[in-house]
Amino acid sequence: MILSKRPDVERFLKDPAPDIRAVVIYGKDRGVVRDRADQLAKRLFARPDDPFDTAQLTESDVESHPGKLEEELSALSMMGGRRLVRLRLTGDKAGPDKATAEALTRHVDGQLNPEALFIVEAGALGRDSTLRKVGEKAGGCAVIPCYEDEAGDMARMARETLARDKVSLNGEALDLFVSRLPKERGVARMEIERLALFLGPGSGVNATAADLTEFLGVEPEASLGDAAIDAFGGRLGAAQAGLRRAAAEGEGGPAAVRAMGYHLGRLRRTLTLHKNGIDLTAAAKASGVFWKQEREFLRQARAWTLDLLLEIQGEILNADRACKTSGSPDQLISERLALMIAGRARRLGL
Repeated sequence: MILSKRPDVERFLKDPAPDIRAVVIYGKDRGVVRDRADQLAKRLFARPDDPFDTAQLTESDVESHPGKLEEELSALSMMGGRRLVRLRLTGDKAGPDKATAEALTRHVDGQLNPEALFIVEAGALGRDSTLRKVGEKAGGCAVIPCYEDEAGDMARMARETLARDKVSLNGEALDLFVSRLPKERGVARMEIERLALFLGPGSGVNATAADLTEFLGVEPEASLGDAAIDAFGGRLGAAQAGLRRAAAEGEGGPAAVRAMGYHLGRLRRTLTLHKNGIDLTAAAKASGVFWKQEREFLRQARAWTLDLLLEIQGEILNADRACKTSGSPDQLISERLALMIAGRARRLGL
């Protein structure tokens, strides 16, 4: 059983079907994967970390101790009742993937302890993953793919987390805070908890955007927008460094490709307006260019042409599609795109 729609996932996590013996949760954002696994474990077990009722395994356990996984799935709870077995995989190695798939098959068929719940937390499982294929077809198994959180998901998490400490943000402050959150859920949650401490747990404050000035500080240097500007300006080293800093902050390859597409869109709009008789500086302002970036943007606008940008747009669309392919090296794809754009820019004299 595959659960890919958010309402279906939320219903399952709140009230999982009693005949489910295994759940495979996977995705690039390990914070989302961990959150959903924790939610399910807490829903079904009063003490999900109790060592007498729970076994926590890693990929290295599967590799170094063949049969260990099936032993844990066969064991009975020492205190009576249901047993929980949790396994964390990276999703990168075929050996543990296959071994887990074999153990899962035997478990859902009732050959091991039928009272045990098997939760697998994995990274991005490609279409060639044996575990993914087996889980999607097996009766008694739920498979939950996890995708990158959207702004609405982050806003909801921020409101709920802050509410537990009896603090909140008004609409403008919430929008500002969410726009500055890293995309990786685990890191974002730590930032939300840090904000709760900043506002004062239990204070009842409803903070405004102005109240967040000291907390947020200046925009991070690892801005994807800055990386895109560097790429179109022919500064490969700076662009690549910016992409890698952004990746460390949770901004993945797809977001990097979108940032380069957005910058190309502003250049195209500016050149189109200029072609129709509007002054280049006025055209840049009409395209939403930030005043601090205006000088560099105009330098690029004088070098690039609409025909060249049309060629680059095709490359960006190809990179965007490649990033969305399951299991793709999206960070490498975005860096190759930046390399290609910077190379073109250098040939233009930038």
